[in-house]
Amino acid sequence: MATTTPDAKTPTSASDVASDVVVIGAGPAGALAAARLATAGHRVRVIERERFPRFSIGESLLPQCMEPLERAGLLDAVRAGHYQPKNGAAFTRHGLGTVIDFHDKTTPGWSDTFQVERADFDQRLIEAAQARGARVDFATTVESVEPDAHRPALTIRDETGHTQRLETRFILDASGYGRVLARQLGLARDPRLEPRTALFTHVEILLDDDFDREKILIGVHPNDPQLWYWLIPFREGRASVGVVGDTATLEAAGNDAESRWRALIDAEPRFAELLADARPVRPIQALAGYSADVERLHGPGYALLGNAGEFLDPVFSSGVTIALRSADMATTLLERQLAGERVDWDTEFEDPLRAGVATFRAFVDAWYDGRLQTIIFQRDPPAELRRMISAVLAGYAWDRDNPFVSASRRRLDVLAELCGHPMGGAS
Repeated sequence: MATTTPDAKTPTSASDVASDVVVIGAGPAGALAAARLATAGHRVRVIERERFPRFSIGESLLPQCMEPLERAGLLDAVRAGHYQPKNGAAFTRHGLGTVIDFHDKTTPGWSDTFQVERADFDQRLIEAAQARGARVDFATTVESVEPDAHRPALTIRDETGHTQRLETRFILDASGYGRVLARQLGLARDPRLEPRTALFTHVEILLDDDFDREKILIGVHPNDPQLWYWLIPFREGRASVGVVGDTATLEAAGNDAESRWRALIDAEPRFAELLADARPVRPIQALAGYSADVERLHGPGYALLGNAGEFLDPVFSSGVTIALRSADMATTLLERQLAGERVDWDTEFEDPLRAGVATFRAFVDAWYDGRLQTIIFQRDPPAELRRMISAVLAGYAWDRDNPFVSASRRRLDVLAELCGHPMGGAS
């Protein structure tokens, strides 16, 4: 083990830094992994660069999220938040509305979930991990990482400038958009999705009585089908509202983030109506170039979870689902590995995780090239096909019995063509 020269700020006791697992990031993936590992009796240390609670987007969960939360014993912590229930998604385009109900799906499992303000949601999850024995270092950054199959290490720095070198048995990177290991180990690769920008805020809003608060509302710009909107209702008169499109289009809509957001909201009739009197309670924020991918999701002594590995697009709220799914899978394997069992991280983690992500990517691609919009807004679609689509949009992107999972692109192509989409523009 490397040593440092002791001073007033440098710990000299190995027990101060010893752990079985270091988790980078205290968001949903990191909290779930820490909670499960600590419950199993492992020494877990979480390194988080922010102080909690802190704002984050990714507020509309999918029903599939509930399965890993349930396995981790975190549902009580989630339910204690009294969040807005969610059971589907509503879509609006050119005055035409349609609904996907997650109860009407082919894959068995959870059909209901929540729409959450992430500052509170993430705080509850990491507090549950702490209650089970995980140590959490907030306002602490990872300065460097040393991969090793048996004894990986990392150097951390707290807000006072105090540094420590931690040796551990395994590192889980759940750093989200920080993408610590991808940046430090040169793992990043082309995300294969067009770069886009999201403008978003929270508003105070009094929604109409006919508005279904148990569904996220997704709108399509009347003149640009690649520009879309979200409205995520919360409890107590608040909602998250955002608009997503290519950066040039959004920048052309105004001189600053607030004027762009307002102009774009006013351009979509249903959103303009709903938000005419809405008051932003946060500054309008912009997030650009959010899509990311990596060459590999694991290496000697580490694995990447959720957004720290691959992030697609916010359009179908897949981010937290992939994060929790990856944490659930990695933690199951890591418990076996820490017990001395040999684990094949390619076939048991990377390959199956990426298969589900590929399903989501096929749906994202189909949304932006218009195939999926044609399918979703089709009047009176075949009921069984609609139930298969609903299952994927509910997060069940790993159900290989669903043809829209096992052969996503081909099935979407065929269905879109049947619904009248001109297939010359499909990918």
